Amino acid sequence: MQAILHCDNKWGIGKNGTLMFSIPKDMKFFRSTTLNKVVVMGARTLDSFPSGKPLKKRTNIVLSTTIDEKRAVEDGFVLVRNLKELFDEIKKYDSDDVFVIGGEKLYRTLLPYTQRVLVTKVDADGDADTFFPDLDSDDDWFLSSESDVEEDNGYRIRFCTYENRNTESY
Repeated sequence: MQAILHCDNKWGIGKNGTLMFSIPKDMKFFRSTTLNKVVVMGARTLDSFPSGKPLKKRTNIVLSTTIDEKRAVEDGFVLVRNLKELFDEIKKYDSDDVFVIGGEKLYRTLLPYTQRVLVTKVDADGDADTFFPDLDSDDDWFLSSESDVEEDNGYRIRFCTYENRNTESY
């Protein structure tokens, strides 16, 4: 399993339930990386999408105790109620094809089970109110690759890959 996100200089990932930055290269990277793959999210992340609908051309798995099963069927996503159900569901797929996409609580919960994190680092302060754990100061994680700095929509960005030294089994 992998996670994918963008963050600011303080590992901030969102503000007021939305992304902090509009960065076309980051969105293109997200789309191309997750297309025809499996995305795992919480209810608030699902609700942050246009019309609260799942992402197209992906298997969407939503961990929620509050979403109605009727909505899952109508909107075409897989609804799981707890971590056991989630792990049972994602075992059906190649782990390299499963991407955790938010939100903060789900990222933190699944981080020990995540082999790789793809991070678009934005050289800015987005005044975030939600954060991803600082992988640079976590001994379980190491930076395995990073791109050169690129400019996009007025921001300096780097595409980084972190690897987990101690992935837990699920």
